Amino acid sequence: MSKPTIGFIGLGLMGAAMVECLQENGYPMVVIANRSRTAIDAAVARGATEATSTAELAAASDIVMLCVDTTANVESRIYGDDGVLAGIRPGSVVIDFGTSIPDSTRKIGADLAEKGATYLDAPLGRTPAHAKKGQLNIMCSGDKEAFDKVKPVLDVLGENVFHLGALGTGHTIKLINNFFAMTTASAMAEAFGIADRSGIEREKLYNVMSSGPLHSGMMDFIKSYAVDGQIDLAFSINNGLKDVGYFREMSDALGAPSKIARGTAETLKEVQDGGQGDLMVPQLIDFLTRDMK
Repeated sequence: MSKPTIGFIGLGLMGAAMVECLQENGYPMVVIANRSRTAIDAAVARGATEATSTAELAAASDIVMLCVDTTANVESRIYGDDGVLAGIRPGSVVIDFGTSIPDSTRKIGADLAEKGATYLDAPLGRTPAHAKKGQLNIMCSGDKEAFDKVKPVLDVLGENVFHLGALGTGHTIKLINNFFAMTTASAMAEAFGIADRSGIEREKLYNVMSSGPLHSGMMDFIKSYAVDGQIDLAFSINNGLKDVGYFREMSDALGAPSKIARGTAETLKEVQDGGQGDLMVPQLIDFLTRDMK
């Protein structure tokens, strides 16, 4: 049986790695340029077809995948005059791999259903290096029949592929996850800052904290930079603030405003307002300790 044609929107670092993985596994690809030609040219050189509009890409694809950075950018690709809705074929499946607001996800799903297509949200865990090797964590939700239909493709991209429930569940879990991660990162960076002010070596603090139930991967990411000068988490403060903002919007809509997320957002916003939003999250330590030395 021939493999489905996949249209891919959003060839940034993660998207480009995913496209390369899919091409290496024999999937015919349709791609479209956005900010840079580099990844597009590389994909075309490996045999991909380049579309001139998102509608053209959707019309040529059995599965449409989006890997873009914000809810607004997802909506612009879906609803634009030459967007996915304008070209989608009945029976197609559209998958959003980004981190989006669940209410938007559910609206898009309803609008695609009117065209006879199905929408799945499938936010990702891990890095572009994992994507290239097909080792992502994929948190998918939406119609189970559509999920089963595309799971062989998701299994190419992911080492751990979850079906989590109704449409929007994946994005909800991802936002909860990222809120918790950014809060933990901010707290650990501030803990190192207070240790500095107290004259305590950072590594000694880490050795005590990591020996008990506080130990976590996020703690280790912050420690790697704070103690060893190494950045192991390539996730920017701008992205962290965006995700915490989406979490707050979601919690507000649920009638449960988050007090803790407010503090995390204020910390990240101060860094962004200081012109350092492009720093990686582990570098929060530099901002939080700048007045403590």
